[in-house]
Amino acid sequence: METVRRVNDAVNSFAWGSFGLVLLLGTGLICTVITGGFQLTHLVHWVKKTILSYKGEGRIINDAGALSQYRAFCMALSSTIGTGNIAGVSTAICVGGPGAVFWMWIAAILGMMTKYSETVLGIYYRRRNSEGAWSGGPMYYLEDGLGSIKNCKKLGRILGILFCIFTVLASFGIGNLSQINKITLNTQATFLHDIDMGEFLGKPTINWWIGIVLMLIGAVIIMGGFRRLAYVSETLMPVASLVYVLGCLIIILFNVTEIPAVFASIFKFALGQDALKGGVAGTAVQVAMNTIKSGCKRGVFSNEAGLGSSVMAHVNTCAREPVKQGMWGIAEVFFDTIIICTITAVVVLTSGYIDLKTGLTKEETNDATLVANAFGKILGRPGEIFVVIIIVLFAFTTVMGWSYYGAKVVEYLIGVTWAKVYRIIFICLMVFGAVMESSLAWDISDTFNGLMMIPNLIGVLVLSPLIVKLTHNYVDRRIRGKDITPMLSYNSDIQAEAMKAVKKGAY
Repeated sequence: METVRRVNDAVNSFAWGSFGLVLLLGTGLICTVITGGFQLTHLVHWVKKTILSYKGEGRIINDAGALSQYRAFCMALSSTIGTGNIAGVSTAICVGGPGAVFWMWIAAILGMMTKYSETVLGIYYRRRNSEGAWSGGPMYYLEDGLGSIKNCKKLGRILGILFCIFTVLASFGIGNLSQINKITLNTQATFLHDIDMGEFLGKPTINWWIGIVLMLIGAVIIMGGFRRLAYVSETLMPVASLVYVLGCLIIILFNVTEIPAVFASIFKFALGQDALKGGVAGTAVQVAMNTIKSGCKRGVFSNEAGLGSSVMAHVNTCAREPVKQGMWGIAEVFFDTIIICTITAVVVLTSGYIDLKTGLTKEETNDATLVANAFGKILGRPGEIFVVIIIVLFAFTTVMGWSYYGAKVVEYLIGVTWAKVYRIIFICLMVFGAVMESSLAWDISDTFNGLMMIPNLIGVLVLSPLIVKLTHNYVDRRIRGKDITPMLSYNSDIQAEAMKAVKKGAY
């Protein structure tokens, strides 16, 4: 086991270390440059077509086998917003200081275009499966996009298969066992700590029961197919997010006088300046790199830009325009990191547990419970319970989202029937997540989570010229009013079908 741990640590350091972060941020930077900074130069346009259209155009369904743009967005957001938006942010600040928040913003701004590019490619290369539903994701644009380049057919197929293998393994760990374990531990510690039901197979019986209840709830949702999953996501995700934001705003209002100092400290420590003095942490350069790495890494952990996972949810959209749903990808990162993570950071930095003058975490501060402590400091026990409930909801929606991603990659590898078998296995594993304790299993699945991005980003980078063409095609037609042929799909049949919808105004 020690050998396995060492090997995993080495691979994890490669996937989530400097190489992985440079690959992620570099891809985001390249996608930003080649599209002319689309997320910034067309800010008003994508906000109008996404956030401001959720009750209008975003709700329209004009494809019997698809979801509305907004519902597909909520389905993607359900797995993106998770415990990383709460505990992950506090960890970034405790490790990298207030300046980590600045680098989280940078990662998000670049990540917007990575997510946009993934989604655009996902829509362009999607296809219908044997049940008439849309299927798409990195495996398809690796096989049909990268694979269409001369001498790259086998490479595209191999990278697509690798992506699927890494995804299905990550779905069992990061997407299921670890999330269910967090739900169980938080629920047991907060609400059921006085109940002693003995043990079963060496584990607390109460944990088994929590696992069984979660499994039954999960089975009802997951076995109902992507439509039921999308409905639950659309219903639960906006409500949970809004309630959390409002709760954070209440806490911030109690500490409103600290806000100027908070933002001053974020920018002051953004490059790890000499305020972290004392020499204990090393040189100013080392401190700066620690700050940058902490902020960027947690930002990526939170919004999943570059992993290619949420593309599999976005491709269910009824939108025929790749760029149209790509803009919802931008909105996804904006909502997850710029809004949710930022407001969490402000709660943490106004709590008094972080010294804004030195940027250091005060003694006996636990990053895992820092947000709950900040709420408890103002609202007492109810505030701590509120945070636990939100964490449970976010973690559960993450499980639901990953159950879909795992099923789609299994469908790609061995067919629709086996995807149904995968769902059953995924549901059964939820019980074991409630009683397991092995951190190594979580670490290994985290490594597979990181490995997903490597084949995905290779595809995005190689297909970047196509991303430019699709973006310019959309901008020329929809913004500049030019009369040119839309680029909607790599497949001539799907292109023809989409063109008919466009002519009818249903694009």
